[in-house]
This record gives sequence, structure tokens and C-alpha cells, in this order.
Amino acid sequence: MLVRCLYASRAAATLSPAALDHILVQSHRNNPQRGITGMLCYTPEVFVQVLEGGRDEVCELYNTIVRDERHREIRLLAYEEIAERHFGSWVMGQVDANTVNPSLLLKYSKSAGLDPFAITGQATMALLMELVATGSIARRPAG
Repeated sequence: MLVRCLYASRAAATLSPAALDHILVQSHRNNPQRGITGMLCYTPEVFVQVLEGGRDEVCELYNTIVRDERHREIRLLAYEEIAERHFGSWVMGQVDANTVNPSLLLKYSKSAGLDPFAITGQATMALLMELVATGSIARRPAG
């Protein structure tokens, strides 16, 4: 059974490029063996992540994230059983929200910044799907 988990969190401390790179390296190392795909949309202060895969694997990873001291104010925005993946092309795609056209963010929120705490989980997922459709997702370079 496949599931999709969407959550948001605030960074416990401002996220440095090195810290972000460490998170992405871990994802690219661990997710393939777990069968997990998804994407991470971030600013130095906020994470929005969608995880797709088997129910046990996604729940275990989400629980690990909840215990991770780099996160605070973790909020589950959506969790559902799915027939197919929307983010299956990415072990962990990434989007720096600071590089997204502000009008796209404004389409889903009252402000032109990434604030998943102020919008619905449905609007957050719609934003992520639009980022996929517009080709905004990057893959971490190999190495």
C-alpha cells in the first residue's frame, strides 16, 4: 500500500547551506532502499516536505523527522493512501522557495512567501504540484 505524507516544520536554527546539503545527502543515500520518493521545499526557516512510499516506511521516516532536533513546530498537513505517486521521479527533489516566482506563492497564500502554517494542506499540495508542473524541482547533483 502506498501513502503520501505532507508536513511542515520550522527550522530550530536558521538552515545553513551545509545543513541543507547534509539533509539531502542523507535522503539520497537512504530513500532508495526504503522505496521513498518526494520533495523538499524550503527556506532557511521553513521546511515543507512530501514523502511517498509504503505505509510503514513513510511512517517510520516521519517519526524520525519528528524526533529530529533540527525541526520544531512540526505539523502534519495531509496523510492519505494513494494509488500512484506524484513525486516518483525524485528520490528527494528540492525547491528553494526563495527562488520561486513570488506570484506563484501568492496564488496560494495571502503573502508572497512560503508559509504552510497559514494555508491549508490542500493549498500546500497544490503549490507543490504546480512546482512539479513548472519544472521548479531540482535534483541534487551526484557526488
